[in-house]
Amino acid sequence: MNLTIKQFADTAEVSVETIRFYQRKNLLNTPQPQTGIRRYDEEAVKRLRFIRSAQRTGFTLEEIRKLIELDTCQDRAQAREMAYRRLHALDRQIAEMNEARKMLLTLAERCTHEAPRACPILQAFGH
Repeated sequence: MNLTIKQFADTAEVSVETIRFYQRKNLLNTPQPQTGIRRYDEEAVKRLRFIRSAQRTGFTLEEIRKLIELDTCQDRAQAREMAYRRLHALDRQIAEMNEARKMLLTLAERCTHEAPRACPILQAFGH
């Protein structure tokens, strides 16, 4: 595999600027130019996919950097601990979103065009 930065970005459906951002954050290596053009290999593609997958599960860039370090030393215990912490954070977010959904559904059901008083949705957000 011998990809230009554009081709490399396209493999993960990100922009070239995203690639450069990851490079500035030291998550991706910047390859040395070959005949004036930087080329990305299969290892770079794997790393980019790793980063994107970890981001989709909600890991921060700093956490992803740590996961990359753990990948090189195969520290499964610490990786598992990070995964469980992330799962707990997701559970909290899901619970908060479910509460927000219930509240919004209740407000929407109480809001009718014919109601003589102020809209409960607008009142709830205004106070």
